[in-house]
Amino acid sequence: MNNFLLAVENGIKAYNEYVGGFAVVLILIPTGLYFIFKLKFLNVTKLMHSIRIVRGKYDKAGDTGDVNHFKALTTALSATVGTGNIVGVALAIGWGGPGAVFWMWVTGFLGMILKYTECTLAHKYRSFTSDGSVSGGPMYYMEYGLKSKLGKGAKILAVIFAVAAILCSLGTGNMAQTNSMSEALLDTYNIKKWISGIIITILTLLVIVGGIKRIAEVTVRLVPIMAVFYVTSALLIIAIEYKNIPSAFIFIFQNAFTGKGAAGGLFGSAFLLTMLMGVRRGLFSNEAGQGSAPIAHAAAKTEWPAREGLVASLEPLVDTLIICTLTALMIILTGAWEMDREGVTMTTKAMEIGLGSLGVKGIGQHIVTISLILFAFSTVIAWSYYGSRAVVYLFGEKFIKPYGYLFGLFVFLGSIWGVSLVWHFVDMVITFMTIPNLIALILLSPVVVNETKKYFEAMDKLEKRPKR
Repeated sequence: MNNFLLAVENGIKAYNEYVGGFAVVLILIPTGLYFIFKLKFLNVTKLMHSIRIVRGKYDKAGDTGDVNHFKALTTALSATVGTGNIVGVALAIGWGGPGAVFWMWVTGFLGMILKYTECTLAHKYRSFTSDGSVSGGPMYYMEYGLKSKLGKGAKILAVIFAVAAILCSLGTGNMAQTNSMSEALLDTYNIKKWISGIIITILTLLVIVGGIKRIAEVTVRLVPIMAVFYVTSALLIIAIEYKNIPSAFIFIFQNAFTGKGAAGGLFGSAFLLTMLMGVRRGLFSNEAGQGSAPIAHAAAKTEWPAREGLVASLEPLVDTLIICTLTALMIILTGAWEMDREGVTMTTKAMEIGLGSLGVKGIGQHIVTISLILFAFSTVIAWSYYGSRAVVYLFGEKFIKPYGYLFGLFVFLGSIWGVSLVWHFVDMVITFMTIPNLIALILLSPVVVNETKKYFEAMDKLEKRPKR
């Protein structure tokens, strides 16, 4: 059995290193650049408008959908703000060196426009199930939006994506999260993995049986709490080293193109490893272009698809450009990245060093562990919804419950499996979602441009309307 798992892991690693990793980089970055210019840097110029939408300025009680803008955002953020922000950043730095952070930033910045694009399309092509709830996502805009261009090929592309989404819900949004949770609980509190697995599985099943509305109610409370808890601690540590912040940024930029600190080389190139690790971990963290977040945003209550796209564009800003940056600065400023640590232990060491310099010892590991559990658990429950929508698309509503039980099984398996195999599997299945989705986004770019134009023309008329 061990030999079989080793062979599987080696096969997955080969795919990630020589096929999937390059394919994603070669498609993701050019697609992001294409939409940045096509939509005239909309993610920057309309940032304040996006914030006003989230604050509820344009909410209408009569709009169709399941949840409001803020709940759709927190549900999607709960899926993206997860182990990628604590473990993923540390893995990127550990394997790709500090320069990998720069490529995470690139992925995050381009991710803002990609999130806008895919979530606008998801809302436009969403459908309603028999109980009135919403089902949406890339599989719907692939099938219905690309039918005139690809014919039967549109359905095939949609099926490929939906299958990959189910696999990803079991990997990215499930095993990677529960594995990190059980590892942290074992290291910090000496709780056996199988015990953690049983507890996490029960809690997950209790939440997900309520569907998107219960998931949204949980995430709308969890996301702000976990973000403030972790961000405050990281900011405190960074503030202590405020004099070294400029040099840390310079260090990141310099190593982004030299690959200094990269653990080995890909085709003999440390630079390539640095770039690939930054893009991979950035994509894992914010999921922009992967096609997962559109499934949550399709359920938002609004008449304008572009409006929900603008809400979605905030996710990579919060997730990658803010939270991941705080983790990276904390690791670099404390020197934890040079201490032969990996993953969560690297972040924990940075937290302990930082708080220890203030005379607060022994609390760092507890802050990281509790933050990780909150981040990861919110990701698990959000991804259960993503997977269930893919199941509905492929097999119908009657298979939602069997999928829920399967999801619960993988929660337990992820808790007890080895970390290396889980993370390599995660990298592989992400590419199975991302590549078909990016192809669809490019083909549907005229639709996005048209929806954007219609929305802002309507907003211009609204703003110019005389007040009574």
